[in-house]
Amino acid sequence: MTTNPTPTAVLVHGAFSDAASWTGVIAELQNHSIPVVAPPNPLRGLASDAAYIASVAAQIDGPVVLVGHSYGGAIISVAGAAKNVVGLVYVAAYVTEEGESLGKLQGRFPLSRLVSNLKKATYPAEGSEPAVEVTIKAEAFPDIFAADVPAAATKVLAVAQRPLAASAFTETASAAAWKTKPSWALVAGADQAINPEVERFGAKRAGATIVEIEDASHAVAVSRPKEVAELIRDAVRATS
Repeated sequence: MTTNPTPTAVLVHGAFSDAASWTGVIAELQNHSIPVVAPPNPLRGLASDAAYIASVAAQIDGPVVLVGHSYGGAIISVAGAAKNVVGLVYVAAYVTEEGESLGKLQGRFPLSRLVSNLKKATYPAEGSEPAVEVTIKAEAFPDIFAADVPAAATKVLAVAQRPLAASAFTETASAAAWKTKPSWALVAGADQAINPEVERFGAKRAGATIVEIEDASHAVAVSRPKEVAELIRDAVRATS
């Protein structure tokens, strides 16, 4: 089987959303003949989620550019160690260092409004007590997650949230693929879910090529798909 010289963009969604959040970006990439895959992110823990995404990437014939939104950024920093991954793109994302947790990274800066607006629930965990997962309180979701998305859409997104295992905030990253792979980052300047300073710090530390959209919310992939897709296209072109 011959490999595809154009890298496949693998889009990894973050917490409180699903692969449908990439719909506009997928359409833009497909319009430019860039192969794309948007797998489901299990959201059950950094090590297990990264292992799943790395497995998805490894089974793609040819080079891969991993794209991570939000918590998905921490995942691609670990999963990006897969041999056929040639680039990393962070979209309003955590860019974690090896041995660092989400909590430690965001703790360097004032906390976002997200932290005080999380709703806890439990789910069955094999061989142990029920585990804790979190979602954003529905009434706070529009302003915190998607302030630049039409209100009617945010009402739907708020009730369709996929919860994140609370342990994901304390689990430490086992790798930092950006140390050996080129990276790009989009900072959402009006992000209320992740402090934009967290995004800037991680991106600069990684030596990423950075673009910033000053008025973009955390849901920048939904509200500004053309700009997000353009950054991914830059990464694909640079690694082809």
